[in-house]
Amino acid sequence: MNNYQGALQKPINSGFNAKSTTEEVIKGINLEGKIAIVTGGNSGIGLETVKTMAIAGATVIVPARDIEKAKKNLAGIPNIELEELDLANPDSIDRFAEKFLKSGRPLHLLINNAGIMWVPLRRDHRGFESQLAVNYLAHFQLTARLWPALKQANGARVVNVSSGGHQFSDFNFEDPNFLHRDYETLLGYGQSKTAVNLFSMELDNRAKEYNVRSYALCPGAVGGTELGREAPLDLFQKLGYVDSEGNLLPEVKASLKTIPQGAATTVWCATSPSLNDLGGVYCENVDVAELSSDVKIIGGIKTYSLDETNAKRLWKLSEEMTGIPFDIN
Repeated sequence: MNNYQGALQKPINSGFNAKSTTEEVIKGINLEGKIAIVTGGNSGIGLETVKTMAIAGATVIVPARDIEKAKKNLAGIPNIELEELDLANPDSIDRFAEKFLKSGRPLHLLINNAGIMWVPLRRDHRGFESQLAVNYLAHFQLTARLWPALKQANGARVVNVSSGGHQFSDFNFEDPNFLHRDYETLLGYGQSKTAVNLFSMELDNRAKEYNVRSYALCPGAVGGTELGREAPLDLFQKLGYVDSEGNLLPEVKASLKTIPQGAATTVWCATSPSLNDLGGVYCENVDVAELSSDVKIIGGIKTYSLDETNAKRLWKLSEEMTGIPFDIN
């Protein structure tokens, strides 16, 4: 079965919840002999994901743009390999993937965790809007390039970190790069995360016959990360997160997850035996999320984010935009 139109999109009673941590989720799971790649693995929930998997025995490759910062942040963690990668640069993605493929190793876990959020209008050298380019197209390209190693693993998972922010926007096929419409950073962010959800579902449907499964997830609102560092104060005020002086509202502060809670769903999607026969789903709070058609309600996954026609259309558009045919065979 596949998850088109949300056919599989319902909680499976995982035994975990919004407050579960990475330590609880990984308990009893041995990752010795497994190889993982975690983008954005030197800060925030990515760093927590790396630590958790490395301590469970996996060899974790952490690609980073700033190698010195990454070295400092990853100091003392076992089983780490550090490599250079700039997700905003397609040539850098190709170089990273080529180096890994030349090692001849299988890839058991690809965690597409890195992302940017709430940034002003920027374009890469191809003219692509930056949130779409980094949050989605870069990971589409990376997954496509690493496909031979994922297939070789004969039991791999691709875990794409999405966001409840996908509810800000469906994917705009007419003008994905804001060439003919006013730029709104929330629309750009929402569109990029809807793309992640559509890709995760379509990838699972195409890849499962090769024993590769794919998941998208929302980590929740997490305190202490660098994700919103470029957002202007008035945006946080508009969203109702801060007061007129920029102080986080007490009820918002109380609702934030810790970093180990925020990374728990990623680790669960990557390692849980309860997902062995289930893929293409969107997860949150360490379980499969509910399907939600009401865009006024935060939480769950919106139905447009699991549309079969759009998922297939986006796959083709992604191949055209990146210039990379992603043939799964």
